[in-house]
Amino acid sequence: MRNGFLVSLTALGLALVLVGTLSWGSFGPPLAFGGLVLLGLALALMLHSRIAARQGDRDSHLAFLLVADDPIPCFLTDSAGRMVLRNRAAETRFGADAHTLLAVIGQRTLNPGELLHRLQQTANAEGAAQEDLLGHNSALRLSVHRADVDRYFWRAEDRAPSADLPPLPAGARPPVVTVGADLEDVPVAIMTFGPDGVMRTANLAARELMWNGETRAAMFHDLFEGLGRPVSEWLADVTAGRHPGGSEVLRQRGEAERYLQITLRRYVENGRLGALAILNDATRLKTLEAQFVQSQKMQAIGQLAGGIAHDFNNLLTAISGHCDLLLMRHGREDTDFADLEQIRQNANRAASLVGQLLAFSRKQTLNPEVLDLEDVLADLIHLLNRLMVEKVDLSLAHLGREGNRPLGRIRADKRQIEQVLINLVVNARDAMPDGGDVRIETEAVTLAQDLQRDRATVPAGDYTVIRVVDQGIGIPEHQLRQIFEPFFTTKRIGEGTGLGLSMAYGIMKQSGGFIFVDSVLGQGTTFSLYFPVFDGDAQGTLPSEPRRVAARKGEGVVLLVEDEASVRAFASRALTLRGYTVLEAASAEEALARLEDKSLHIDLFVTDVVMPGMDGPAWVRRAHLNRPGVKVVFMSGYADDGLAEDQARVPNSVFLPKPFSLSDLTNTVQGLLS
Repeated sequence: MRNGFLVSLTALGLALVLVGTLSWGSFGPPLAFGGLVLLGLALALMLHSRIAARQGDRDSHLAFLLVADDPIPCFLTDSAGRMVLRNRAAETRFGADAHTLLAVIGQRTLNPGELLHRLQQTANAEGAAQEDLLGHNSALRLSVHRADVDRYFWRAEDRAPSADLPPLPAGARPPVVTVGADLEDVPVAIMTFGPDGVMRTANLAARELMWNGETRAAMFHDLFEGLGRPVSEWLADVTAGRHPGGSEVLRQRGEAERYLQITLRRYVENGRLGALAILNDATRLKTLEAQFVQSQKMQAIGQLAGGIAHDFNNLLTAISGHCDLLLMRHGREDTDFADLEQIRQNANRAASLVGQLLAFSRKQTLNPEVLDLEDVLADLIHLLNRLMVEKVDLSLAHLGREGNRPLGRIRADKRQIEQVLINLVVNARDAMPDGGDVRIETEAVTLAQDLQRDRATVPAGDYTVIRVVDQGIGIPEHQLRQIFEPFFTTKRIGEGTGLGLSMAYGIMKQSGGFIFVDSVLGQGTTFSLYFPVFDGDAQGTLPSEPRRVAARKGEGVVLLVEDEASVRAFASRALTLRGYTVLEAASAEEALARLEDKSLHIDLFVTDVVMPGMDGPAWVRRAHLNRPGVKVVFMSGYADDGLAEDQARVPNSVFLPKPFSLSDLTNTVQGLLS
């Protein structure tokens, strides 16, 4: 009936067209009759289109009734993906709230809108399209047919994965599915690879990161290395679903110092299995990690060296001390005198090696003073000249003084700075077996901004720089990173201990300075020492030092606290021989217990610094609460970081480094009590 009414309206429109046409011929072209013709024509066309659309909807509905009982979910949608119709299987499978096709496929793909548009475009061109969306141990085959101008018929069929798409292992994540989205201009470096390792795509950011924008063909294992196993195995595990992917820091092949963080995920595109790789430059992160590992290694070695040196210094103190006691009873004419002297000399040599270990660990006892390096070098150059051999010459030059200003004064231990220079000059001499020139240069340098090099930062300011330059064989680049490590040497076995440069490194660090090395194979090596210019008074702040007085009989009561029995025995005998009354204690707690006797008079505490339980400064401060006038001699095998502050809070105290001789101990005690 409705269609009959529409037909009648169409006939009316055609009649108006006919009347208008006849009127045109009889009466001429008046505007009223022309408008009547156009109105009739428009009405006819509109009603015809409406009839066709209604007929199309009716046909679509009639066609969709054929799949109402289909067990496969089916949908009729418009071009925007909104559902016009759906069968019972679709409502059961995806729920009554799924009103758009995007809600159906949104859990299966990263970009459902792009997938919808692409499949509809293919259906418009070819009549139909389909794609498999992979899930947990299943695939959703999505098929579309063009039903009308803006209508699309969809089927969503659950299928088992095909042979080329292996199922995911139990517990693995669903794979990431991409659908050909345009990633060229995404500001993240993205690459895709096939299971065989062939690179399929690389967007602009990836090409700029890897090849400065060039386009290349490559394999995964040709680009990256350093996983600890073949990187192609990692890629194969991810694409096969045996590994969930994740991030790894790999080295770019062919670039020794270039590291990339690779995040790998499995994906399927157009039915093809592959791996999606997201790249980030991790070179700076890896450099910081290497610096942290290096600092941890050096700190661990330093702690080990310091601990060994501390214990070894106790042994050397006992050896050299008891040797001194024996020498007191044997004159030069005695047959045993030469043997005892050999023991003493070798103990001193061992003490020198221990001192180098302590210098590296930065726990060596230093006596800093304000120095003029020109004066230090002027005194030292004569000794250094005697160390030269034939064909090797030594020269000293003062360079680059702005306005002829003198070198700035520094604050350091003169003896240790001389030892550093001696080691560097001897190394330079040994590096020139065919002869050459060793040149010592000094320069006043002002850094306008921080100097960054060799994993160190030299703050801006005024510095006095000493360079030791040789024309020797040079040092290979891979050895420069280890050059300051203890026991590492470029010399042949038996020609060096490997402690010289580590000692120089430790002394420079402990003195607040910096040491750098530059070397070219076959051309020579330059060591640069940076000392910050000292702005304080000429005297500086020097630690208390014992006065040296002539040995004589002493008087007084000494409380000796030392946990090492051999050192305690030697020190007790040495002080007793000098006339002092010695009370011994093996620990701080034992010493405090003896001091509870109020009638006991004590003139001097001689105590080790590092002991099990309470340390030396701690128990002395507690003892001073009741005995404030007692003087103190602190003994230690190394200078602990907090010792200077602890000693500064203890009045009338001096420091005696281990190993010490009999005369060192007795002179220190006598000088303090006098």
